[in-house]
Parts: sequence; structure tokens; C-alpha cells
Amino acid sequence: MFHGVALSTMTAPQHDVIIVGAGFGGIGSAIQFTRLGFENILILDREDDLGGTWHVNRYPGLAVDVPSPTFSFWFEPNPNWSKLYAPGSELKQYALDVADKYDIRRFMRFNTTVEGATWDEDASMWQVTLADGETLTTRFLMCATGFLSQPAAPDIPGLEDFEGHIVHTARWDDEYDFTGKRAAMIGTGSTAVQVIPELAPVIGDLTVYQRTPMWVMPKLDLPIPAAMREVFRRVPATQRAVRWVTDVTQEILMLIAMWKYRRFRALNDSAKKLAALFRFAQVRDRGIRQALTPSYDYGCKRPTVSNDYYRAFGRDNVHLETAGIDHIERDGIVTRDGRKTPVDVLLLATGYDVWEKNLPAIEVIGREGRNLGKWWRDTAFQAYEGVSMPYFPNFLNSAGPYSWVGLSWFTTVECQMRHISRLFGEVSRRGARTFEVTESANSRFYDEMTTRIADSVFALGNCASSRSYWFNSKGETPLFRPTSVREAVTAQDTFALSDYTFTDG
Repeated sequence: MFHGVALSTMTAPQHDVIIVGAGFGGIGSAIQFTRLGFENILILDREDDLGGTWHVNRYPGLAVDVPSPTFSFWFEPNPNWSKLYAPGSELKQYALDVADKYDIRRFMRFNTTVEGATWDEDASMWQVTLADGETLTTRFLMCATGFLSQPAAPDIPGLEDFEGHIVHTARWDDEYDFTGKRAAMIGTGSTAVQVIPELAPVIGDLTVYQRTPMWVMPKLDLPIPAAMREVFRRVPATQRAVRWVTDVTQEILMLIAMWKYRRFRALNDSAKKLAALFRFAQVRDRGIRQALTPSYDYGCKRPTVSNDYYRAFGRDNVHLETAGIDHIERDGIVTRDGRKTPVDVLLLATGYDVWEKNLPAIEVIGREGRNLGKWWRDTAFQAYEGVSMPYFPNFLNSAGPYSWVGLSWFTTVECQMRHISRLFGEVSRRGARTFEVTESANSRFYDEMTTRIADSVFALGNCASSRSYWFNSKGETPLFRPTSVREAVTAQDTFALSDYTFTDG
């Protein structure tokens, strides 16, 4: 069992740990807390089942855009991937399997929306407020809502007047029949890249409204034969060998294309040339090909992979529209040049609100009444090792500034699991009541991250036209940790425990 300070029955919180979010971030954190001896854990999620993004999203063509071996927990390899880029249904099943194997589901409470949390300084505990008015108390609080949890609706005049059917890709309508319909796809991000090739063969007419083109690379979507999956099950080392290859490949792409741009600008240009060759091979119409060509550097905006996206624009029933939307009427879309396209169904592939509604995803009020969201916006988005903030005792935020490590979300989660292990090990050793990162440690880490990011494509490349959610309203890019995965992992195992202050019971 966890050996922290014993609280009196009058001041004892209801829970030792509350985790907000039952996606892979929440699942991984809960596994680590159980390894440390915690049992009084509560995981809250607004959806009706676990899996986070991979439970909510179910649009046609949903798949990972990182090789499946890398897109999984290192400590729990999955021998059941059917493809190198697994479909979304297999990620959902993987979440179920991991939660069951590590007996995490027993902590979960679904259909529960958390509105906010306030630190009770006198009792040294968090008060967590739910949408139904209930208040829960916990000694430790972790927000594991991820970056992509708040769907964003486009701010287009007349959207509310549209009388046809509206489907946001983050809330897919399985009952709607698209056969023969006139549809408009608003958005051309990574989701649209997956959806468009799936709908094109069945839909009557599809107009794709593009604001910003994407960097699209070939997808080496090789099937994994049943015989190979059996080898993975019997000899796990074989799967780890495959993962080593995919890990290294992804790491090189991240380091060279994004973080080491100052030194490897020529290789970034090579990536753009490869993408151009791919585009030339798949799009024969010169005008469409030019319209699909990004004007910003590779890595400024999330790139994606697809073998079918460009081909879809060669179909007679798929049209690319780049004039821009002026407004929406009850039965169609009017572009800025005055043309109107009749529409039966609007498809909103407009992604997620990362900055205004999601950092943080709930209102968090720390010590001395500090509001986390307001503090971030008034000063800068900052978090020590991506998870801790001064004035917020006993609180960790998984999707925090400079937390995203590498190209796989699982890498981020496992780094945070290591941080939890080291930090809470010290809490247990001391028998401490609270922990809180020092302002000096937080400032030192922030300075290091901003110094490193000055060498990146974000700072030195041509990103002005990318309209990437990786940039906030101030033009900053504080989502990613601009280091190698190895550096990030080492930091979680070796950070100075003096970077935290601990109070005794």
C-alpha cells in the first residue's frame, strides 16, 4: 500500500486519487498509481465508456497515423494489430484489453462531467465539482483529458440556419445514410483526409471546402498476416524488434523535420520534395494539384499519411473549393465570390478546440485562488516537465504545456507514468501531505523549452500560412517538448526531487 501521511477521519478526503478522463492517459496513470499501492482511485469520464478519443471517434476510415507498434504502451505490446496503421476499432479494443488486464475498469465512473476543481488549503485536499452539483474530495488530482477532447465548431455566419443534416466528425452519426446525397466537407485536416476517400464512392456529390492544404505522405499500410501475429504472441521479442524500427523512424522524423530545423533545413526540404512527387503521381489535374500544395514548411502543421486522399479528387463527384466560405444558407453554402452550392448534409471536419476550451479542460483553482487557465493566458503556457505547476499542490495535468513527447501519445503517457513513480515515491518516503513544484524549477524548465524551440521549424520555418492548432493565439507552440524521446525519458527518472517542496502531515 501507498505509505503517505495518515489523515484524520474529520479531514480525510473521499478518495486518494481522482483522475479526470478514461482515455489512454487516464488508463496509464491509473496503472502507475496501482503499482505504487493506491487502491482508493476514482476515474471520471463524461462519455459512456473508456477509450477517450478512440471511443468517441468512429467516423469511416478512422485509423492511426503513427505505426501501430509505436502507438501502444511499451510495457503492453499488442500482437493483434491487423495492419501497420491500425483502424480505430482496434485502438478501442486495445483500450478495453489493457483496462481489463490491469483491473482498472473498477475505478471508472462514466456519464460524469467534471466542471472544476478547487484546492482546499485548510484541509489539503481538492474539491471536485460535477455538472450535477455533486462535490467529491480527493487528496491527489490528475487531469488526463488529452489535447483532443473539445470538438470545435466553425465560426461561419448562417451555420445555425442550415436546414439539412449536420455531422461533426467527432460525433459521427451512424444512422445517417449518405448514399446519393449532396454533401459539403468543411475542413481538410487529418480527419478529412481519412473520411473523404471512404465517402467518395457512395455519396452523390461532395464539395470539399479547403482553407489550408495538408502535407500528405504515402501510407505504408501493410497488412500484418495472422501467422506473423501468432509469432508476436509467442515470441514478444519479435514485436519489440519491429517496434524499435518504427520508434526510431518516428523519432528521426520528429528530430530532423521539426526540432533540429536550423541544422537540417535541407532534409526538411527533401520531405517537401517527396510529398510533391507523391502529389504529382496521384493528381493529374495541374490546377487541383497546385491548390493541394501547402505554402508552409513541412512540420508546421500536423502532417498525415494516405494513399487514397489525393486520388479522391480525380473522381467526377468530388470537387475542391478554395474560394472560401462567405456564409451558409438554409439549403447550401455561398462562397466569397458569390457562388452557391446546394447541400443536403454538412460534414464538419473542423477538429478540436485545443487552446480556449481545453487548456485546461476544467476550471482549476489552486493555492491562493490562482486560476490555472487565467494564469496560463496572463503569463505563458508553462508546466514543469509538462505536468506540474506552482501554486497547484497535489495536482498533475497530463496534457499540459511542453508535455507532448515524440509523435506517439503513448510516449507522452509513459513519460508521465515515470514522473508519477519518482514523485510519489518521494511523497511516500517522506510521509508527505502535499507536493508542489517550486517556481524556480518551473521557470528553469520553461526557459529551457523556449530556448530549444528557437531551433525548430516553428521558430525558423515558414509557418505563417499553416493555421495549425499547434500554435496558440500569441503565435507560441507550447504543446510539444522539443527534445528527443530519450532525453524526455531520462529527465523523468532523474529530475531533482528538490524541484518540489513537500509538506509533512
